[in-house]
Amino acid sequence: MDRIPLAVPNIGSREAELLDDAIKSGFVSSVGQYVSEFESRFAAYVGAKHAVACSSGTAALHIAMRLAGIRPGDVVAVSDFTFMASSNAASYQFADLLLVDSDEASWCMDVPLLRAELERRRAAGERLPKAIEIVHILGQPADAHAARELADEFGMVLIEDAAEALGATWTSGPLAGRHVGTVGHFGAYSFNGNKIMTTGGGGMLVTDDEDLARRAKHLSTQARMPDRGYLHDEVGFNYRLTNLAAALGVAQLERLDEFVQTKRRIAHRYSEAFSGTALEVPPDLQETASTYWLYSVKVPGTDGTEARDALQDHLAHAGIESRALWRPLHMQPPLRDEERLGGSVSEELFRRGLSLPCSTDLRDSDQDRVIESVLDWCAKRALSG
Repeated sequence: MDRIPLAVPNIGSREAELLDDAIKSGFVSSVGQYVSEFESRFAAYVGAKHAVACSSGTAALHIAMRLAGIRPGDVVAVSDFTFMASSNAASYQFADLLLVDSDEASWCMDVPLLRAELERRRAAGERLPKAIEIVHILGQPADAHAARELADEFGMVLIEDAAEALGATWTSGPLAGRHVGTVGHFGAYSFNGNKIMTTGGGGMLVTDDEDLARRAKHLSTQARMPDRGYLHDEVGFNYRLTNLAAALGVAQLERLDEFVQTKRRIAHRYSEAFSGTALEVPPDLQETASTYWLYSVKVPGTDGTEARDALQDHLAHAGIESRALWRPLHMQPPLRDEERLGGSVSEELFRRGLSLPCSTDLRDSDQDRVIESVLDWCAKRALSG
């Protein structure tokens, strides 16, 4: 049987058409009509006033940290359960980190836990974070409303890492109708090859502040000034998105609603199939609409990672790719000395979390194969237990 991959890009004729047009234009690098078109269309889609295309989601986060004024010795509070790129952006600015555990309901940052610590620090006269970076994990919106209130109260910058959650929204409450990435002072997205839409690689930074958007663009293009010679007024970065990548992005953005609907349909089929088993399905919160970027379950068991690895091996034997969830940041060697709040929830997600195939072109028959294999493993585990 054919191997079923975890998550692959969905590229069609429209993408080929716009890529061909960009190639024929002669503008293949960072100058060309598709870059500005992609930025304006993206901003309109998510409901932000300004968007700046970048070479990666990490680049977008780094620029956000730079614009937030993060300097050596400043503290940035960041989700403990996330991909390493989230903290790298702060580390590039030589910041100290405060790693905040997840809450069990959303798998995202436990904002009340952070609030309690900030109130304690304020009362004790201890240093406070200069910025909060929340991460919308696996397509699930975090509690951005509470995070923004906290940031405003304590005079901090709120950065949203929406790399995994493009298209996710809040459906009720104070943020009803809002897209992830538009609540904080900055929002960052990724278009890596396995994301819900792709430019091959690339990212986007959004903000409602025109001056900050202009400065972000400046920094992303080596801080080069308009001059006959090469004049740079500060240290900038080569974080530009190419015109070719932007052409792909324009075409993919046209299909994004289709991709989001497909991801949700795949998630619904999985969750329905696994109901009644010992598997814990991903969050489905009343006030949010997740995109389920990587549909991930929590495997039963208290034996470390053995049960998770056993299911992964079982799926691999059936020609099905799966992936363990991230090791918490506090368990990563470069970050083991950073301050943290809690960690038990993020550790459990790492020990028990496994992502299943969920490409937007996943056939029902292939998903049925995955479901059958997972249920077969569950049945064998129940018998052996």
